[in-house]
Amino acid sequence: MKLTAGMDRKGEAEMVRVAVATLGCKVNQCESAGIAEALVARGITLVPFEEAADGYIINTCTVTGRTDYQSRQLIRRAIRKNPAAAVLVTGCYAQRAPEEIAQIRGVRFITGNAEKERIPDILCEMTAGAPRVLVGNIRDAKGISRLGATLFPEHTRAFLKIQDGCDAFCSYCIVPHARGASRSLPADEVADRIASISRAGYREIVLAGIHLGAWGRDLQPRADLVTLIRRIAEGCAVERLRLSSIEPRELNAELIALIGASGTVCRHLHIPLQSGDDGILAAMRRDYDAAFFRDLVRKIHAAVPGIAVGIDLMAGFPGETEEAFANTLRLVEEIPVAYLHVFPYSRRPGTPAATMAGQIPEPEKKRRAERLRAVGALKRQKFAEKFIGTPLSVLVEGRTDKKTGFPVGFSDNYIPIAVRGDGTTANRIVRVMPEAFREGRLIAEVIHE
Repeated sequence: MKLTAGMDRKGEAEMVRVAVATLGCKVNQCESAGIAEALVARGITLVPFEEAADGYIINTCTVTGRTDYQSRQLIRRAIRKNPAAAVLVTGCYAQRAPEEIAQIRGVRFITGNAEKERIPDILCEMTAGAPRVLVGNIRDAKGISRLGATLFPEHTRAFLKIQDGCDAFCSYCIVPHARGASRSLPADEVADRIASISRAGYREIVLAGIHLGAWGRDLQPRADLVTLIRRIAEGCAVERLRLSSIEPRELNAELIALIGASGTVCRHLHIPLQSGDDGILAAMRRDYDAAFFRDLVRKIHAAVPGIAVGIDLMAGFPGETEEAFANTLRLVEEIPVAYLHVFPYSRRPGTPAATMAGQIPEPEKKRRAERLRAVGALKRQKFAEKFIGTPLSVLVEGRTDKKTGFPVGFSDNYIPIAVRGDGTTANRIVRVMPEAFREGRLIAEVIHE
């Protein structure tokens, strides 16, 4: 069976059903949305992944061993739902280890990241047989994939991938091998896509990239992220512009000042720290030390009142002694961050860290991660409570808080808020007055001005 929208006896289109599942980062989410939009344009019906379908696309992640495992789980779940379905596996795990995926009986096709643009064609012409592997050398990829979407079902915020790949080669990270060299979407195309997404009704767009701060370095003429963001903000094409993760050294004074003065760029930065110990940072091949990071966060807060700074932290990197871990705890407790994204170190084959001495046992990595998460929960509460009695603007989402039944959304500085009062329909930005913090979010009343 080919997955084409064929003709029935009456000459009407006979729709096939395809489900898409995505693991990992916002870039993966952007690409999955682009694939889905292209399939719909061909007359294919998208269905939830939990339903039986004629075809399944699993867009995988490989940043940790756990995401590899989760990817295999999704593949097998699809095959159980419909053993006759055409199952196509793509993404970073497919790029890194296609031979592992090919061993899973029932997989029909495996594509790498550079081949994602071809997936709608591949899926529509796929026939039964042994698994076919279409995975090229991602480091040879020259241009950025144009996969993108205008609509993001079940999302109030839209995501726009403007950069792909990474040239940093941190010692623990497999991503440069799975995503290739840094590649950028030209500024005019960025502006056109933002205009299209805004016309579709989205009030907030998140700029996404594997190494977002490297945007523009590969373009001719060379460009930079600050100039791009200023162009978007001054063009008033969207009400809110949010940045995804950005490296510490790429947060220069000009970008920080732009966030503070813009009114369009959200007061929110997510910055990877990874460790607060200088020896571990050097072993990770990070290009800063703890003192630099401490000063950076303080400068950001001084320049942009009310900004939320979130950080990534890795627990149990090889050689992380109790003293090194204590240095991380001390730094995190000192700096004014809004939340922590914590994950245990995951040994990735092919990275320098995988063969380093001093590998930390899994139970100890888990213990350290849990300790950091406990600190993160207190940081999140303390940051949110600072805004009780201070008006905030919230983009209301199409879901409700299970405890209160109120609609929920995020402030521009990334605080989750449950909102009560009139005018709380989805996809509206409303002014609210926070009154209390309960169970991870603020409770607030709409202000009618």
